[in-house]
Amino acid sequence: MSDESLMKNICEGDQISFNELYERYNNRLFYYFYRMLGSSEETANDFLQDIYLKIIEKPQLYNPEYNFSKWIFSVAHNMCKNEYRKRDVRKIIIREENPDRFLEINEDTTYNTNKLIDLAFNSIDGLSEKSKEVLLLKYRENFSIKEIVEITGITEGTIKSRLYYARMELSAVLNRSEINNK
Repeated sequence: MSDESLMKNICEGDQISFNELYERYNNRLFYYFYRMLGSSEETANDFLQDIYLKIIEKPQLYNPEYNFSKWIFSVAHNMCKNEYRKRDVRKIIIREENPDRFLEINEDTTYNTNKLIDLAFNSIDGLSEKSKEVLLLKYRENFSIKEIVEITGITEGTIKSRLYYARMELSAVLNRSEINNK
């Protein structure tokens, strides 16, 4: 059964459909909140609970003509954005001279591809919220640029720019990690 059909059933009060939807998205949303909100399990769980309460209390907010996956991540995005405003935290994007080194693998690299990808996602905590968001949506959730535009409400050019700077920022973090491990 599709996510959209499950939401239709939830609107009609079907608990089993809610449980199925919960199982499908629980880990993905937890990971998104965990990474976006400072790697705090408690905070991620709080936000996860809030997003599911929204579904339970106001399922009619979802328009079944839209892709559920994009919709739920739009809601999660807005929740994080509101949290950042509350925190009023400023982040400085680290500039890297050679952004083409993002996840570059050559014969001298001591990491295999999987280890490098694990290192990249483990290093994401040190990035700005904007960088974390686009990297997670693009590379973890595999949303296209157009889908990220729909989720965030940000222009395509801005998304591409943020991805560019996010890759540079992550590259700098990975380079520092690589230097520290030598």
